[in-house]
This record gives sequence, structure tokens and C-alpha cells, in this order.
Amino acid sequence: MKAVLQRVSSASVTVDKQLISSIGRGLLVFAAVGADDTRKDADSLAAKILKVKMWPDENGTAWKKNVQEIQGEVLCVSQFTLLAKVKKGNKPDFHGAADPETARELYDYFYSKVRELYVPERVKNGVFQAMMEVGLVNDGPVGVDYRSEDAAVTIEISTNLPEKQGKKESGSNGDKEKKNKKEKKENNKEDKGDKEDKEETKAEDAPSGRQYFEFKLPASLLE
Repeated sequence: MKAVLQRVSSASVTVDKQLISSIGRGLLVFAAVGADDTRKDADSLAAKILKVKMWPDENGTAWKKNVQEIQGEVLCVSQFTLLAKVKKGNKPDFHGAADPETARELYDYFYSKVRELYVPERVKNGVFQAMMEVGLVNDGPVGVDYRSEDAAVTIEISTNLPEKQGKKESGSNGDKEKKNKKEKKENNKEDKGDKEDKEETKAEDAPSGRQYFEFKLPASLLE
């Protein structure tokens, strides 16, 4: 599953001009269900969004408190478009999203899990597969330096952890590095062997155990 979290001062969902849900200070959560997602993914995502530290503490130190610690509210909204891919062309590809029936079942489970892990009355919902109008007021102005506790905060979370992929890629790079070192070592051995062969050949070509001297004698001694 994938989710985009926004720290808000307030947020609401309206369908057909009717207010469905609204919250005050807390989290607006857009959540999408992938084709291969399971309840384990929903459990992991529900737990993570309640634990991620997006607020400052009493001393103004940023990234110290989660939504539970500030006693905030959570508004969940289903949003399959988070899984769009645009690798080819400019038209979004949504094949990575689960079919509507599967997505509804798993999204409802995810929503119930957030309520179960937190205070049910503080967790609100949108309307699955409806034309929703989502309104929000960011908790902090947009464009402020990210180190400031006053900055608007938007975070993406995915249960398809990129760390695993990173470790795999790192392993592959490590293997490649090892292979290169091995080949370099073998090449050095070959170069050394060639050098030794050349020296041996040179030694064999040279006269063994003999020394030659050349003298120039006066002509008078030859008479």
C-alpha cells in the first residue's frame, strides 16, 4: 500500500455538496491499495501513520511528536491515483492498482485498523469510489525551510519498502565490486607471471657462468 500524509490544521470531505467528514488538527491520509497488497501491508501502514513524528515538541524541536501524542485527528481518503506510473508516454498507467472490489475490502480493513489502533472517534473516513471534494488547511505555510516546525509537511509512505530494493542493489554492486577486484588480482598475477617469464628467458639467453674480457696489446709484443 501507499499513502501520502499531510499535516493539517483542518480537513474535510464533501460529496455532492454534502459534508461527509471533517477534522481539526491532525493528519489527512490519502491511501492507495496495490494489486499485490495484503492485510499485512494494511496493518503495517496503519501502525506507521500513527507513529510517524510530524510535529514539534513543547520546546519547539521539530519532528518529535506523532498524531497520537498531540491528540490529533485522522481523516482517511481512498486515492488509487497514487499508484499511477508514467514511465512510457504521458498518459498515467494504473495497472499497479488493485481492482475495485479487492481495493474496497482492503481499504476498509485499513481504515478499521487505524481506528482500532487509535481512538475511533478521532478517525474519520471519506467515501470509497465517490467523486469527493477534499478541502484542507496545511499546518504550516508552504515553502518554509524544512527544518522549521512551522513548515507545511507532506510525507509519502509505502509498504513496498525501497530499503529492500536498495539492499538488493547494494548487494549486486558489492558482488560486482568483488568480481572486479578478483579479475584485477588475476590480471596482476598474469602480468607478474609474464614479467617473471621474460626475466627467465633473458637469463637463459645470457652466457651462463662465463665472463669475457677484451684486451688491446701493443704491436711490439706481437713481433
